Amino acid sequence: MSGRIFQNVVLQFKETTDRTIGVIDAEGTVIACSELTGIGKKWAQYVEDIQAAEGVCVTLEGRTFKALPSWGPRFDYAVFANGDDSVGRTVCAMAAVALNSAKSYYEEKHDKGSFIKNIISDNILVSDIYMRAKELHVAAEVSRAVFVIRPVDDASESVPVDVIQNMFPDRQNDFVLSVGENDVALIHQMPDDTTGKDMEKVAAQIEEELRQDGENRVFVGIGTLATHLRDLAKAYKEAQIAIEVGKVFDTERYIINYENLGIGRLIYQLPTTLCEMFLQEVFKKNPIDALDQETLFTIYKFFENNLNVSETARKLFVHRNTLVYRLEKIKKLTGLDLREFDDAITFKVALMVKKYLTSRGIES
Repeated sequence: MSGRIFQNVVLQFKETTDRTIGVIDAEGTVIACSELTGIGKKWAQYVEDIQAAEGVCVTLEGRTFKALPSWGPRFDYAVFANGDDSVGRTVCAMAAVALNSAKSYYEEKHDKGSFIKNIISDNILVSDIYMRAKELHVAAEVSRAVFVIRPVDDASESVPVDVIQNMFPDRQNDFVLSVGENDVALIHQMPDDTTGKDMEKVAAQIEEELRQDGENRVFVGIGTLATHLRDLAKAYKEAQIAIEVGKVFDTERYIINYENLGIGRLIYQLPTTLCEMFLQEVFKKNPIDALDQETLFTIYKFFENNLNVSETARKLFVHRNTLVYRLEKIKKLTGLDLREFDDAITFKVALMVKKYLTSRGIES
């Protein structure tokens, strides 16, 4: 928190008392002082005694100190006034009230965002979430959707935070946060009966707003709906995973919902060594690379049309017998008959595993 906020209050006390008043931080550094020459002084030797006083006035070497309330186990800031007499204690106590009000007001306005950022980054204990939420007046049990917005091209500029902020201007309930190098996280309050489709509509609005000249500029990953503040970290991780998995298995989509990742999510969590073993077991006869592009295209079309020979032939503009011939050729090469449901599933998963390994730079 900026020492400037404290300094503004401290200077106002100059008119009402001749005692020097100031604020030290948790390391004992003077960050605000009615005598400007005092700013920057180091009083680390007082920190433990102030901490031990637990928010009660304590006199140390001719000064009176009082820690401001904090939400952690240690104080963040303490007020001091020159003098260890009753006037010094009174001035210190009064200054503490005023400075604490300024601190609370500042945090109310500015620190809700950093509180939410700490939650999604797993930088805060669950037990502290409740206390901090009360202090900052953030509703704990409210439905919130977590979106991660990431540039499609790693080399492109980072996502414009201001554009997203203008789309979601409710600073009390919606939080737009810069995270990582290029990502932006949006935590958006939603109605309790929100569905995956509702969240996808919001994601589509974001993607559309950030698209320039008909080109897709961003991926939008969606986590599962968080019904409590403590669920935000999980939903944030899911939104990140959604983008990672989507980039590998569904390259045509820019809005990716964690709940719709299917088998891809499972494969993405497997060790690459297991994946390589799986491919070797499935393709004992010939490796998957033995299939040419035309054959692979035929396989994808066959899957797209639910293993329907006539429909796939029509879409490929070939005679039904030509497609049957190609499927027989695939069976000879791989030992798998794609017209058989079990073989088709095995092949489909194998293609996805291959994609995953390629994305990791592993040639199997």
